[in-house]
Amino acid sequence: MPATLCARLGGHVSLDARPNGEIVASFYGHSAVLGRFSARAAERAQDLRQGLPLRALSAGGRDIDEEIVLLIQRLARHGLLEYRLGRSQRGADQVVVEPQVPDYWPRAPQLDSADVLVLSRFAYMRRRGNELVLESPRSSALFRICDPKIAAALALLAAPQPIKKLRRQDGFPGIELLALLVDCQILFTINAANDSGLRPTEGNDSLVLWDFHDLLFHARSTEGQHANPLGGVYPYAGTISPLPAVRSCWAGEKIDLGKFSAADTKAITPTVRVLRERHSVRSFNDDRPITLAELSRFLDRTARVQSEWSGTLDLGTGADTDPPAATYTVRSYPSAGGSYELELYLAVDKCEGLARGFYHYDAGGHSLAPIEVRAPEFEALLKSAEFAMGASAVPQILITIAARFGRVSWKYSSIAYSLILKDVGVLTQTFYMMATDMELGGCAIGSINIDLFARMTGIEFYVEGPVGQFAIGRGTTSRLSG
Repeated sequence: MPATLCARLGGHVSLDARPNGEIVASFYGHSAVLGRFSARAAERAQDLRQGLPLRALSAGGRDIDEEIVLLIQRLARHGLLEYRLGRSQRGADQVVVEPQVPDYWPRAPQLDSADVLVLSRFAYMRRRGNELVLESPRSSALFRICDPKIAAALALLAAPQPIKKLRRQDGFPGIELLALLVDCQILFTINAANDSGLRPTEGNDSLVLWDFHDLLFHARSTEGQHANPLGGVYPYAGTISPLPAVRSCWAGEKIDLGKFSAADTKAITPTVRVLRERHSVRSFNDDRPITLAELSRFLDRTARVQSEWSGTLDLGTGADTDPPAATYTVRSYPSAGGSYELELYLAVDKCEGLARGFYHYDAGGHSLAPIEVRAPEFEALLKSAEFAMGASAVPQILITIAARFGRVSWKYSSIAYSLILKDVGVLTQTFYMMATDMELGGCAIGSINIDLFARMTGIEFYVEGPVGQFAIGRGTTSRLSG
């Protein structure tokens, strides 16, 4: 008997019908109005607690089905549904599909018995509480495996397997699940006769350059590719006491350094002053915003390409290929291996002399190129920065620091992503020091939505994606720590 795919409410979601016909979803202390529906539709909507088969709903034919389909689509856009696979509608779950992005909708591409499938090298199973989950940083959904036999059958796909062979295995997961996994890029098909290797076959050159742990770290430490809690939610506040701000001293006789620094008559140099006065500014003076001339000087002194050169790389002894030529630049901040992989994108809200909009900074030509983006996405980018800073208004200019990942991973193995984050750190401090020196306000922002950036630029999140943000503008006089 084939498995049935049903849509049902997430365990944290409840639906309530108001007297005026509105159906409201409540979740984690929040609520969302889903629209007005008939009393019959509101009554049937309660069946979403157990689950409604998607196949039956797609057949249509009745007004109530059309209303339920609309309700399910709106719930899906809010990320409030999960999808269960089971042999019967009310039987035991075999697999539960949990969306990781709000617009996920289950799709099942056509598969043939002769097709050869293999697990993505980015896919992994892990324990989550008392559950076993299968996921990937590339996937828009997570799969909760409820039947151990299915987990064992999927493990066979560590090596390429034709579907006709899988059908003969005990615990065959079913063609429906395999299709969902292919759609989510947890499985992919190969041509066993012609494919030269699994790594290049799985995707384009940009994916070839990623190691498993690097892509996982990138996708799970940012917003947009997962549904996990994010940011300052204090998950262990009731379990573990906070660590002290200053570590306790090691035992032993101490050497007092104060007498040496006190004797330095040239202690307060301009560099020392800038370092000591550096602080985060989260409130900006919109009556007197930053000017285009100031922005130009800021970018010139922090990120502009000062010179460019090329050379032949030394691949070391034993290399079986000719040494390639590569190009390099010199800029104001250090970068791992001279990679300078970081790109700057500016969301401008207020800047005297510059139109409101989204721009890319060309560090080589020291110019700004406008990028056409949809207004809701542009506003969402600015509002997310306002929320992250805990500010009362959006920043005058929000700089998104993006990385051309292949610029670093082409050379480095295992440490590529960590090197990129180090580069973000030194560029951020460079921003802080220059903003302080120019008497501007700046604030680093820790969270960023990689899916939103991908939609605004049209670039896949693993090709060129955001790794940091910095707000800058004319700060107010109040000083905040950080």
